[in-house]
Amino acid sequence: MSGTRVLIDLAGQVGLLLWGTHMVSTGVQRGYGTALRRSLERNLGRRVWAFLTGIGVTTLLQSSTATGLMAMSFTAAGVIALAPALSVMLGANVGTALVTQLLSFNVGLVAPPLLLAGVLTFRWSTGSRIKNVGRAAIGLGLMILALAGLQHTLEPVENTPLLRSILESLSGDPVLAVLFASLLTWACHSSVAIVLLVSSLAASHLLGAPGTLALVLGANLGGAMPALVHASSPVARRLPLGNLLVRLTGVVLVLPWLPQAVALVHRINPSDARLAVDFHVVFNLVLAVAFLPVVERLATLLVRILPDPPQPTDPGRAIYLEAAALDSATVALANATRETLRMADMVEGMLKHSLDVFRSQDRELAASVAATDRAIGQLGSAIRGYLVAIGSEQTLDDAREGARLQDILAAVINVEHVSDIIANSLMEFALKQQKRGQTLAAEELDAIAAMHAELFESLRLAMTIFLRGDPSDAQRLVQRKARLREMEAGTTALAVQRLRDAALASRTAGPDGAPTPPDESGVLRVVRDLRRIHSHLASFAYPVLNRPRSGARPGSRRAATKGGRGRAGKADAALPAVEDSVPDGDERDTH
Repeated sequence: MSGTRVLIDLAGQVGLLLWGTHMVSTGVQRGYGTALRRSLERNLGRRVWAFLTGIGVTTLLQSSTATGLMAMSFTAAGVIALAPALSVMLGANVGTALVTQLLSFNVGLVAPPLLLAGVLTFRWSTGSRIKNVGRAAIGLGLMILALAGLQHTLEPVENTPLLRSILESLSGDPVLAVLFASLLTWACHSSVAIVLLVSSLAASHLLGAPGTLALVLGANLGGAMPALVHASSPVARRLPLGNLLVRLTGVVLVLPWLPQAVALVHRINPSDARLAVDFHVVFNLVLAVAFLPVVERLATLLVRILPDPPQPTDPGRAIYLEAAALDSATVALANATRETLRMADMVEGMLKHSLDVFRSQDRELAASVAATDRAIGQLGSAIRGYLVAIGSEQTLDDAREGARLQDILAAVINVEHVSDIIANSLMEFALKQQKRGQTLAAEELDAIAAMHAELFESLRLAMTIFLRGDPSDAQRLVQRKARLREMEAGTTALAVQRLRDAALASRTAGPDGAPTPPDESGVLRVVRDLRRIHSHLASFAYPVLNRPRSGARPGSRRAATKGGRGRAGKADAALPAVEDSVPDGDERDTH
């Protein structure tokens, strides 16, 4: 067999191994990503449980990078402390070593039936979760098939002078071997694949024992680098940096003692064919035992190295939209949810300031409301772009993830509409009133304040529904519309009574002393805008109330922005459409 043919075969089998690892990881994440994420959240209170959870989750995902991505997202968002997250990463490193150990056994006969079962399950099943189990089975079969192909390809070239000279040069220079394996693992984003490749080379007697261990050390070091490179904020970099420091410490301490490490591993198992995978397990177990008791001190050191950055002066700048999380749809959707909640908090501040503007006619406060509206528009565009990126990176064939993406998009659009109404209608009217020298009467301001209080409660309830999807909360939000209608009717009656009083006063005062009648459209226009805001908030409830009783979320919904104006109606065409899901008889306000 020619050298070129060998290189082509090796490249294809390594690619197949990487793709199989990717299919297993994405299949498990799409089918059970939410359950795994909740498992991480529940078991992060104590470092031992966090360590064991990291082992379990990584064994299922067959990727410490995916587990680290979830933990990194929780840490960056402030959901969990850094020390438990470091415990998770120690467990993830042990978990990926155990996966490598299991895959290194001669199980080539399992690959064909596993592939067949996976294909049949994927094609014939109707549930998305079962489909993803089939996807993971296909990926596992491809990995086993690739490993068998590697061994078959490497056996005939055991005595090839060129390959042997290259590998001997790596074996003779452990530092070069570590650097080479680190870069290769970084490029492949899979320490499992590289360690299995090194194991195949060692089994074919193409590598000496010290060179094998040096390459395994490099694979461990390179496996910690992708998450660090992709993290986009200092807080997000703390966890991958801690993982890298732990592995770098182990590499520096072990590298001068490779012959002694070979003797130690040979006491456990004298077989050279299993030297790489056995050392991989021992190395990560020793690191876990050494660093698990001191994760709090390590966390303190990482915070000193990467302190909290100052809060961004631009409120429209996204904080939680981590690009590294796009590899995991579950984590990425959680990030988009947190950013949407930031938008809601900003809108709540706009509501409060708008009421203050009507009371004080403060032009600077009105200008700050307009600036917040622009920041919300910027943030909404960032979230929509992030959702597009999620759809590009993930197929979202899990119905729940696809429905959640549409829920987030609908929430962003409705919050932007509320922001537009406050900034472009309420504040515009308040400034016009100031220019005319007109003010609302005290009783009218009291009525508007009561409606504002109702909107505050409805906004908080809408965000609770957005997070939890509880039908009882949705029903409560819809029922609040009746109270708002009562307030609207009372305010309308008050405005009519003031007009009547003004008309009566003008008749009794005579032509020379006729008082100026109140502005007919003043308080009624404000009430109309407040009712439109409440309609957008109530739209959070309808998708929950209209779900089938089985609890399945609707998979597709039509656009809710027909008739809307401004930037909120310009949702990206690449995103799925969104449905308002408003029952018959509900008022549909347009801008």
